[in-house]
Amino acid sequence: MDFLNELNPNQLEAATHVDGPMMVIAGAGSGKTKVLTYRIAYLMEKGVDPFNILALTFTNKAAREMKERIANVVGESEARNVTMGTFHSVFAKILRYHSDKIGYPNNFTIYDSQDSRSLLKSIIKEMGLDDKVYKPGLVHSRISSAKNNLISPQQYEANAEIVGEDRMSGKPKLFIIYKQYEARCFKAGAMDFDDLLFKTNVLLRDFPDVLNFYQHRFRYILVDEYQDTNYSQYLIVKKLAALYENICVVGDDAQSIYAFRGANIENILNFRKDYPDYKLYKLEQNYRSTKNIVDAANSIIAHNKDQIKKKVWTQNEDGNTIKVLRTLTDNEEGRVISNAIFEAKKAKGLDYKDFAILYRTNAQSRSFEEALRKLNLPYKIYGGLSFYQRKEIKDIISYYRLAANPKDEEALKRVINYPRRGIGNTSMEEVTAAANRYGVSIWEVISDFETYPVSMNTAAKKKMQAFATMITSFGIKLETTPAFDLAQEIAQSSGILKELYDDRSPEGVARYENIQELLAGIKEFTVSQEEGVLVSLSDFLIDVALLTDADNESEEDRNKVTLMTIHASKGLEFPYVYIVGLEENLFPSQMSLHSRTELEEERRLFYVALTRAETSCTLSYSMSRYKWGQATTSEPSRFIQEIDDKFLQHESPYASGPGKSLNNSGLSKRSVSSGEASSMGRTGKMTPLSTATKKTNPSSNATNAALKVGYNVQHERFGKGKVVKIEGADPDKKVTVFFPKHGQKVLLMRFAKLEILD
Repeated sequence: MDFLNELNPNQLEAATHVDGPMMVIAGAGSGKTKVLTYRIAYLMEKGVDPFNILALTFTNKAAREMKERIANVVGESEARNVTMGTFHSVFAKILRYHSDKIGYPNNFTIYDSQDSRSLLKSIIKEMGLDDKVYKPGLVHSRISSAKNNLISPQQYEANAEIVGEDRMSGKPKLFIIYKQYEARCFKAGAMDFDDLLFKTNVLLRDFPDVLNFYQHRFRYILVDEYQDTNYSQYLIVKKLAALYENICVVGDDAQSIYAFRGANIENILNFRKDYPDYKLYKLEQNYRSTKNIVDAANSIIAHNKDQIKKKVWTQNEDGNTIKVLRTLTDNEEGRVISNAIFEAKKAKGLDYKDFAILYRTNAQSRSFEEALRKLNLPYKIYGGLSFYQRKEIKDIISYYRLAANPKDEEALKRVINYPRRGIGNTSMEEVTAAANRYGVSIWEVISDFETYPVSMNTAAKKKMQAFATMITSFGIKLETTPAFDLAQEIAQSSGILKELYDDRSPEGVARYENIQELLAGIKEFTVSQEEGVLVSLSDFLIDVALLTDADNESEEDRNKVTLMTIHASKGLEFPYVYIVGLEENLFPSQMSLHSRTELEEERRLFYVALTRAETSCTLSYSMSRYKWGQATTSEPSRFIQEIDDKFLQHESPYASGPGKSLNNSGLSKRSVSSGEASSMGRTGKMTPLSTATKKTNPSSNATNAALKVGYNVQHERFGKGKVVKIEGADPDKKVTVFFPKHGQKVLLMRFAKLEILD
């Protein structure tokens, strides 16, 4: 077992624990994946059958990396026998195997969020409800929350408190939509993402023989990122582990940031109550970041009361202090940070992929995108439109889904008239109404108009029947034809390839190339599977339905500056990290300031952001930011003040001197926290920060009343200038100033921060 020599003493102790419950609290960058991987390898070396091991992760990427590492230790053939994957992928396979028990076909479709919202939109329209009140996204979120808490449509309707909340919010028919949605999914032989967990709980609850089978099969269970599990996931794991209690959970309560998705930090905090004889291991040595970054992260998370105490440390070099950058506006923030990336890459010979800009909300990406484009720096936005959400890819995959499950209502509605076959909206409305009237799927209606009569002209019926015949022919070949061969045949026979090939516009060529890329991906998928085994299109559809943005990333995408929300960054690391928009009511979010619990989750989110950085971290905030078309003043985030000042270096692009330091004149720890006038006024709003080189009278700051046309003034960024025009009324009074070095500028008076020099 030479591989164990790679572990430090704490990692070794955790990796060689065999029987009984155990919890590994793993600080950021402490090598938890290595511990999980080597523990599985150790169990196999000690004689545990790999078929008896279940390892659950939150991303396919993590599962793949672990399988590859295990294969390197014990060999690929044995590593294949470990059941390893995301919660959703593992339980999707179990549900397919036992689908008949809960009334589903084994080829059920998995709806993504777009499919779910499309179906909800149809239901809301059919019910004659206002989609501005019953917004599909909001309704989907409400249903998702119910499912994650194992509340069925019937339980939802019977719960007076929940229904009362809906009534108070002006959505009294939400429970009816939930019932309709569940019925339509069932009729279409489809499950959404939340169903994969909800139905697994139902399966294990209602069929003791199934639960008993998997309890005996999975004698050793390992769960990664346990702090991110929701109630539904928690119950599944608890049931499966109940017989042997050989359960190993790995996580970090300091990185629990998904409460909005239903993640429950109590799962990891209460592990000791569920398993009183558990063994606790702590991984506290950070291998990722410099000492300054690690210690700064420790100083911020220390402010949280609800946590499992640990002291993360590192033997890495001290590294540079964390820069705190103050800018005048959010646009300026984008420009300054983009310039910093440009300069650092050029000076140090780095790759674009070494840089990441992390923000609290997706809306903040705009100023950085604009600035990066102006410098011609390539970038990638995570959370944008992934490859599998592009129209042409969704279209062809809808054909593949119909071949596997012709009752898939969303796929059928998407492509029954693409490419155009002369089947209009009116015809589709008629068959949809008929399907609802007879209580069957749309597919059953168009496949058998004799049994399910529809008042429709003969030409339209013939077109629909021709479509049904084509889909049936695809389905016949599904399990006997290799995935790539059938995928290519469907692309050609459906007319999609010809449709896109005939479109010679740049967009059409790109869409055609995307289809070719998909087919190449299917070919690669078939080659990667076990030799000698027929890989069907159904196998590919299962795999692709559960992909994430990170899984879809291409080699071309990798060498780009990364822009992403902090939530999306979890589990990643970058040499250079810029955490932007660190302002009160933005980060921490205004929506998270109602309770200590919410604020502590925001602080954990900041901790996650800091610990993504390996070599360098920069924090930035702007003094004003546009919100809803209005410029508003901003205050620096409390999180900046909560970091021990010895780890920080305050800077501004407008301060004098080579270091541009604001340590003495800018955002000092004492002045901000005490509200002293050196950097904040009595109202708590930011006031202009002086620089040591200015020789103006501090009492001569311009006010709306004092400023006159012809006055000479000083501006923090543009330098000396002359007022040429004043117009408007408070609070939107504007001043036009001519600056010899920068030309004429129109400034909003209340943000101009001008000083009168006369």
